[in-house]
Amino acid sequence: MISLSRSILVLVSIVLIIACKQQEKETKKEETKEILDPHSAANPATSVVKHLDLDIEVNFTSQQITGVANWQINNIGNTDNITFDTKGLTVHSVKLDEGEEARFAIGDETPHLGTPLVVKINQGTKKVSIHYTTSKDAGALQWLTPQQTAGKKLPFLFTQSQPILARSWVPCQDGPAVRFTYSAKVKVPQGLMAVMSAENPQQKSDDGIYTFRQPNPIPSYLMALAVGDIAFKAVDERTGVYAEPAMLEKAAWEFADMGKMVAAAEKLYGPYRWGRYDVLVLPPSFPYGGMENPMLTFATPTVIAGDRSLVSLVAHELAHSWSGNLVTNATWDDMWLNEGFTTYFERRIIEAVYGKEEAKMLEVLGRQDLYHDLESIGDTSQFTQLKTNSAGMDPDVVSSNIPYEKGYFFLRTIEELVGRARFDAFLKKYFTENAFHSKTTEQFLEYLKAYFADINDLEKQLQVNDWVYKPGIPNNIPPSVSPEFAAIDSIVSKASATNSYGGLSNRLKSTNQLLYFISQLPASLTSADMKAIDKEFGFTQSGNAEIQTAWYTLALRHRYQPAYPAIDNFLTRVGRRKFLMPLYKEMVKTPEGREMAERIYAKARSNYHPVAYTSVDALLK
Repeated sequence: MISLSRSILVLVSIVLIIACKQQEKETKKEETKEILDPHSAANPATSVVKHLDLDIEVNFTSQQITGVANWQINNIGNTDNITFDTKGLTVHSVKLDEGEEARFAIGDETPHLGTPLVVKINQGTKKVSIHYTTSKDAGALQWLTPQQTAGKKLPFLFTQSQPILARSWVPCQDGPAVRFTYSAKVKVPQGLMAVMSAENPQQKSDDGIYTFRQPNPIPSYLMALAVGDIAFKAVDERTGVYAEPAMLEKAAWEFADMGKMVAAAEKLYGPYRWGRYDVLVLPPSFPYGGMENPMLTFATPTVIAGDRSLVSLVAHELAHSWSGNLVTNATWDDMWLNEGFTTYFERRIIEAVYGKEEAKMLEVLGRQDLYHDLESIGDTSQFTQLKTNSAGMDPDVVSSNIPYEKGYFFLRTIEELVGRARFDAFLKKYFTENAFHSKTTEQFLEYLKAYFADINDLEKQLQVNDWVYKPGIPNNIPPSVSPEFAAIDSIVSKASATNSYGGLSNRLKSTNQLLYFISQLPASLTSADMKAIDKEFGFTQSGNAEIQTAWYTLALRHRYQPAYPAIDNFLTRVGRRKFLMPLYKEMVKTPEGREMAERIYAKARSNYHPVAYTSVDALLK
């Protein structure tokens, strides 16, 4: 800590710095066309981080991380300060280069964004070392008791940094346009393994000390750490699975096709640039399906269905190794550049490995999700645009299927116009030429226009403005047709007309078939219909989380009470937000449903990650 007199001097100067910061950024924007990130206080156009040496200790007793973030910086503008994003961190001291005490101050807290840490530097400063401790309620960290794990014996910790939570466990310039390499030394209790979004160990260390290296520049949201009773099993020479020992064999079997997926992806869009591709299966409270942390995807155990029916999630996270990790959205208002591209790439991988019909079914289901969200959000909302404006709000609050599915269908529209072979060549060149860089929507559109300069009125033919800058869906969206689903339409129509569902389970077996079947059931279903369908398919007792969510939503809508105990159990043990929100949203539509939601949530909330319970809190407030 710095002395009181020095603190006063520093605070005076920092107030002036922070007060002038927005004006300074606007000036820079005019002079250099700087990319302004509304979710970061940093100004990387003047002083930017380049490499992180992280040295931390993980304390399960206090549920805190303590250590030092040693940042190598580039003082581009020969300025006298550098700004980091923090949220809830206690900063003990800051040092420059070889140990010189630095003057620093923390600015006012901004909702969602945290507090800027402004450090006074010299023109020649090369390193800034920040000694800090995380708070017990850090948004990126979830500390699990042994009872909340599969093994029930040892505690577990995992991080979730996307979109702007890295600042809650590492002081950083927390915007996707800032990229850095990193190394790390992590001390954990003996008997536990630590893994990161980097080159990882495959065995536990005797002393609980692990070292890591990420040689490729990544943005802060891809910083990741997990600590627990973790074991490793190879799938092939460059892919493998990490999981708790109780889950390891199941996970390795489920993900046996990872090597085939990597090979298919490389054939499409160029070499995999990250060395190994491994997957870590986390405990059930992980709030997402997967997180594309480089070299080590974090995955929900809800994809372990026992029949490899949900592995499209692995294809999606693998695809992020190109679209997102390799070429990154410059701000979260450009998120479709990550997720739309990845959804397109995912379905191309699925087509290559599992066939065209499987990919077509995913496209139709994705189209359903798109139109459902359009209805839910409102097709005049700016958050149904691809390029959004989320300044002043948490970018995670407005998350939906729009950047994924509307982005996918925009790319499909381009493919339809230029032809698949030429579009593939375009994407391969785009990933290669822009590797390890971050791009805005406008930069992508310029690249697209230049590549297809020979096509007259490209933007008009594609209706680019309507796709990117207007809400809703343009009228040139490509059709989605699945012969499998067309057959199911006929089956549902006949079954509904006769009120007879017997024998259908012999015809409908795959997860995608069953999900589509549930989605097409008529609104007029009676309790007797629900009972007959459940008897035929056993949906209430399904072990497939996708099917459970679809069926339980229908059960709540039709007040099918035999499913209520299973819904209670599901919401108590699963923490994936994708599954939580539809069920809680359906429950709050009626007074008795709200009572049910509040009762379940009271006991389930402690098992949810902050990313998940923040969303449910907002719904139930």
